[in-house]
Amino acid sequence: MSNSGGMMALSQPSQLAAKQYGVTKPISRAGPTAADLQRTLELEKFLVHSGLYESEEEAAKREEVLLRLGQIVKDWVKQLTGLRGYTDQMVEEANAVIFTFGSYRLGVHGPGADIDTLCIGPSYVNREADFFFVLHDILANMDEVSELQPVPDAHVPVMKFKFDGISIDLLYASISCLVVPENLDISDVSVLYNVDEPTVRSLNGCRVADQILKLVPNVEHFRTTLRCLKFWAKRRGVYSNVTGFLGGVNWAILVARVCQLYPNAVPSMLVSRFFRVYTQWRWPNPVMLCPIEENELGFSVWDPRKKPCDRTHRMPIITPAYPCMNSSYNVSTSTLRVMMEQFHYGNKICEEIDLTKACWSRMFEPYLFFESYKNYLQVDIVAADADDLRTWKGWVESRLRQLTLMIERDTLGKLQCHPYPHDYVDASKQCAHCAFFMGLQRKQGETVQEGQQFDIRDTVDEFRHSVNMYMFWRPGMKIHVSHVRRRQIPSYVLPNGYNKRPRPSKPTSQVEEPVKSFHVTEVYGSEHVDGTRKRKNEDMAGEKYDVIAKRLSSSAESHDPISSNILDKSVDILRSSTRNRMCLFEVNRFEVLASNGFSADAMSDAQKVRPVESIELSYRGKNDLDKGIASSEQEPECASNSSVITSATSDGGSSDDAGIESVADCAEDNMVGVEGTVREGDEMGSLQDAAREGDPVARLENTVTSAKGLMQQVRS
Repeated sequence: MSNSGGMMALSQPSQLAAKQYGVTKPISRAGPTAADLQRTLELEKFLVHSGLYESEEEAAKREEVLLRLGQIVKDWVKQLTGLRGYTDQMVEEANAVIFTFGSYRLGVHGPGADIDTLCIGPSYVNREADFFFVLHDILANMDEVSELQPVPDAHVPVMKFKFDGISIDLLYASISCLVVPENLDISDVSVLYNVDEPTVRSLNGCRVADQILKLVPNVEHFRTTLRCLKFWAKRRGVYSNVTGFLGGVNWAILVARVCQLYPNAVPSMLVSRFFRVYTQWRWPNPVMLCPIEENELGFSVWDPRKKPCDRTHRMPIITPAYPCMNSSYNVSTSTLRVMMEQFHYGNKICEEIDLTKACWSRMFEPYLFFESYKNYLQVDIVAADADDLRTWKGWVESRLRQLTLMIERDTLGKLQCHPYPHDYVDASKQCAHCAFFMGLQRKQGETVQEGQQFDIRDTVDEFRHSVNMYMFWRPGMKIHVSHVRRRQIPSYVLPNGYNKRPRPSKPTSQVEEPVKSFHVTEVYGSEHVDGTRKRKNEDMAGEKYDVIAKRLSSSAESHDPISSNILDKSVDILRSSTRNRMCLFEVNRFEVLASNGFSADAMSDAQKVRPVESIELSYRGKNDLDKGIASSEQEPECASNSSVITSATSDGGSSDDAGIESVADCAEDNMVGVEGTVREGDEMGSLQDAAREGDPVARLENTVTSAKGLMQQVRS
């Protein structure tokens, strides 16, 4: 954390100038000014006050845990060596070693951070059976180990657990030798001989970390800058490789490249240059710390000239160790859009800091995700107990990126997703569950044609099937995907339980032209219009009834008791007619919620979280029900507790009712259709037309007129 590394770099400018770091010449070799040094001190002080550095006691405990883990894997390999029939001498020499990588190896980990570890064992100890079963059982029977979670089918197979309270991510690689030397040089390419692709990926974590530290001009400046930007990325909601943003190694390579481009800069300068560089970066041009090298081992390296699949990568960030790979293949069009928006935000704040118009704390203000969109998908994950939920959640979270890619694919990129890389738990609920959220909006600037639809039934159905392929599935593991509007976001995901906070108005320069909305209606073949009108009238019945009742009440107060009694009778009769139909709707709704496995607590929140199964509650038969997302200028009105979706506008500037159809896992049926459209000019009929259709609100209006006439007769 000290500036000693920085001062050493500044005292030897000629040496730095003599060596070129990276694949191009630096942009600038300028050193810091007095103001830059002052801003660096302020930045480091802010990072310390933010609690980003662990205590000496915790650091010592981590080292102790690593030593203990190293002894466990040595004993495990010796045990397997004996069971395989090797000689006593082989059992004595059998060995496994533990390497670290990630933030711990780079020296930028903070309190409570996990330790990325790699166990390297001999050729006869495999990953599938020996690591994920034998070692798994050994760890499961240890008192120090908790929250053990194997993820064997991940891109890089891993076993997650806590050892004496320290989070560990443990990988395994079997190299082609009978005895693993204690002083193994993992950076030597010989460790890659005769190993498979998953093993190469497991080994590359350590090899990449070592190379990064060798390729930056000043390690201490690199560490401070990386620590700062990782903290910023987490605060702004763009730190998560699994959901399609960037993980630790991605941020490390991006920061290392900026260090190469400004070799004499101090951390405050590097943070500012980071945003300046990457707001102007022309993706998908790759970020590389060194040239991509080929090797006679023949492993595939990233090369868009030869491999068509590499041409689809949106944000290539290439690892510096052979075989060079794109570490950010998870990034999608939607998540790249979100990150670029955040880069521009960071660049703007850094410019203000340079002009002394803002302080460092301003840059780390949390991103207000739940105020940024009108429509969200809520992914609820349920399991029988906490242990099952841990494994189930890890699997579902790893598949959320696929849902984003599927929606982009099936809507041709016109419906954008923003998966938020945080899970939320409602402490008031009894069941083991958590929830993820995804913001939804139409692509900005996209021309909308009348009748345009976004049908994602098959998309979500495909996602559901992929999730249900989980090889460790257990009874009780369920997933529900619901649509929630911004005003219906559950209170437990927001600070202090507030559902809504005042939104700052957009500057005049940022006000956009009005955009058309996505509308959803029920479709019943030739009864499309009539069905829509009926549903709207029924949804609005409660609201209109209250208005009319107030009018009647105030009118009655100004007349004699006889007039008041007449009006009261009229209101009571029509209240019964109107409320009976709406109560029937609500009763059926809760019956369906209960039949689909929701607890009483879940049913109490039915107005906010609407599982797709509740679509069965339409006033007509489920088999005839079809819904759609379409474009129109008019937004249909809808009661907030209806399972019928209203409208979804892409700009997040207002809190008007908005929605996109619920999509979720459904155990028995396929996804509900998305086909209907609301055309321009399709409006509810007049009150007289509704009365002819038997609308209760219309009858109430007619009764008001008749009652007033009767009162006039009584007075006369």
